Amino acid sequence: MHYHYATPAWNLWYSRRFCFQIKPKMVMAGGFGMVRGNMTSSNATGQPGVIQIVETVTKSELSTPWNVIVHNDPINLMNYVTMVLMRVFGYPRPKAKKMMLEVHNQGRSLVWSGGREQAEHYVHQLHGYQLLATMEKSET
Repeated sequence: MHYHYATPAWNLWYSRRFCFQIKPKMVMAGGFGMVRGNMTSSNATGQPGVIQIVETVTKSELSTPWNVIVHNDPINLMNYVTMVLMRVFGYPRPKAKKMMLEVHNQGRSLVWSGGREQAEHYVHQLHGYQLLATMEKSET
């Protein structure tokens, strides 16, 4: 017999687990229903029951880009590294081959630059293909 959502024990656990969540303060707004905001005293606005909703301005800052670096290793074949770069990043064969030769000749190659989460994802994918890859902050 399966007890799932209708089980009283589950409902008790569920209600206790989520009862601590804080909900935003809701106030009446001139008969238009509940509105998020702060009720100010009548002395602050000069009118009783007036709601003052303060909007905050947020400054969005561009995050610095992160570089995905592939390092040379003596294990993987050059054709294999080219194939992995084509699969992971979707590069055409000539671009992937150029990056592979840069890894082979110089010991490392910058293969991608962008946001941190995407860079972490790409490094994880390259590790899944047994390639030595790291990420570092871009200097520009």
